[in-house]
Amino acid sequence: MVREGDMTVTKDGRRYVAQSTYVEREIPKAAGFRWDKERKHWYTIDVAVAGKLAQYAAPEVAVELHAAHAARVAALDASRASDADVDAPAPEGCEYLPFQRAGIAYALARSATLIGDEMGCGKTVQAIGVINADESIQRVLVVCPATIRLNWQRELEKWSVRPLTVGIASTTDWPQTDVTIVNWDICDRLRDRLRTETWDLVVLDECHRAKSQTAKRTLATVGAEAYKQRPADDGIVARRKLALTGTPILNRPIELFPVLHWLDPVAWPRLWSYARRYCNAHQTKYGWDLTGASNLSELQEKLRVGLMVRRLKSEVLRELPVKRRQVVVLPTNGATAVVEAESAAWAAHEQRIESLRADAELAKAEDDETYTAAVARLRDATRVAFTEMARLRHDTAVAKVPAVVAHVIDALEGGSEKVAVWAHHHDVVDAVRDGLAEYEPVVLTGDTPMADRQAAVDRFQADPTCRVFIGSITAAGVGLTLTASSHAVFAELDWVPGNVTQAEDRHHRIGQRNSVLIQHVVLDGSLDARMAQTLVAKQDIADRLLDRDPDPLPALPQAGTSETTPRGRVAKLAERITDEGVTTIHAALRRIAGMCDGARVLDGAGFNKIDARVGHELAARPSLTARQSALGALIARKYSRQLGQDMTAALDAAVGKGDAP
Repeated sequence: MVREGDMTVTKDGRRYVAQSTYVEREIPKAAGFRWDKERKHWYTIDVAVAGKLAQYAAPEVAVELHAAHAARVAALDASRASDADVDAPAPEGCEYLPFQRAGIAYALARSATLIGDEMGCGKTVQAIGVINADESIQRVLVVCPATIRLNWQRELEKWSVRPLTVGIASTTDWPQTDVTIVNWDICDRLRDRLRTETWDLVVLDECHRAKSQTAKRTLATVGAEAYKQRPADDGIVARRKLALTGTPILNRPIELFPVLHWLDPVAWPRLWSYARRYCNAHQTKYGWDLTGASNLSELQEKLRVGLMVRRLKSEVLRELPVKRRQVVVLPTNGATAVVEAESAAWAAHEQRIESLRADAELAKAEDDETYTAAVARLRDATRVAFTEMARLRHDTAVAKVPAVVAHVIDALEGGSEKVAVWAHHHDVVDAVRDGLAEYEPVVLTGDTPMADRQAAVDRFQADPTCRVFIGSITAAGVGLTLTASSHAVFAELDWVPGNVTQAEDRHHRIGQRNSVLIQHVVLDGSLDARMAQTLVAKQDIADRLLDRDPDPLPALPQAGTSETTPRGRVAKLAERITDEGVTTIHAALRRIAGMCDGARVLDGAGFNKIDARVGHELAARPSLTARQSALGALIARKYSRQLGQDMTAALDAAVGKGDAP
């Protein structure tokens, strides 16, 4: 029997085992240990988790844990390294930048690597450097977007020091070459051919294309873990794996998992454990929601220690100025009617959806049929709103073309040697091209033949008379180099920040010597003007995971110290509320409603936003059910500062002080 204060951590095979008393159970639980019901002990196979209890470890285990901690610190440093001493040959006239040498060294030290350097840092060159440094690599598969297949072929021919042949695959022709390049879009049709051998190296460029668990290209390339009747699929098999992306998370951490599982299924074995820890997974009325984010600092640390190298351009390209983003609001002029129609439609839809959201919120306290119907009405209204607003945004974009053209002409005449214009709709691209015809623009969209795409880029890069590049955000935003221009104008916006960043970084790449000016041209009062702020906010979410310094690795705890964080959860709140509690909650709601002005923003007076409708309706009812009281308690606790000390104390007593309803 382990006495209180005598907890020990020992090693049993791969397991780190913590023996504790019942009183001490929260210590290993908080550290991340799991309870083995059969063996009656806490355990983990994660050395980082075990290290949190190093002060309780047996002497020989403590030595192991401290050594592992030192290795983790070294790996974390290597993931940000800006230089390294590595024997990676390069062709005459070519030289790796110091941080690229560090990336090559990082990848050579492990069998699977995620190179997540910010766009423009030369991930392609680093991948080729691995091929140059490891002579055992003879058979290589490169999976990339169709738009940059030729770019990969060119870069391999430029940087390779070995006599490896390079070919591009299609659905009807598989090249008999050492290096095979295939685009993501046809991987499903070539699935069997991709799986016929164990490749020496597989490179997945723009690997975030494999973000969906069920997409055909994801299953064809990285496979999936076993699920229900579906057997485990290891994906394309290779001795060494490289995944490249400058935007590893896009909008949601869950989108990382398919590639992580392919790279290292031991470290990232199960979707559900990953989702619960890093995606704030929680069950809703209609299933699990995995679209959130949680424990981002821990996720970044685990990625960097295990398999990810990521450096920002601001860290490794000191000569490269930072990007400057501007939202250029132009007068509506001749587009006034279109903008007014868009704004009116948006306001009407916003009001309708807000009302239906409040109905759905109130329905949470009703029966299942009522709630299901309320949610269905909200979904239908949202779908209608999206369809109509997409049409109106297109109308606004077309109407905005003269203003965009005038703005670009002003820029060209005002000192910008070359300008790139980015748009989404083909008719917008065509209209901008016609308006800027005197500047001999080149155009690259999804309709541009593959054979003509690189020629368009080359002309823009090298021909001084070609002063304008017009590209589709999705078709031209990946893999191209447009450093001849340090001025990008977005005629239309994209809801996905990663798509906009990809397009921006066609200019902000190695070789760019000027400050890159990025302008989002919007009409005053338009939906695009509002979207610009949303876009920046979404980019900040991605930055919080990958572009900030993670919390430093803490020193391992020493004997005599402990750290526990027991956390309680309020369950079945409605079942716990007494009749007296119902009265208290109703009174609290009425007090807040009495000072409420129906504010739709946070103003510190009464209810705010959607709470105004829900809170007022509950407060106005002659009586509340237990479930309605539970809903009211959730709202009232947000406004405890407005209730006064006595009422707050009564509310605490009704729902449990310190609880999080």
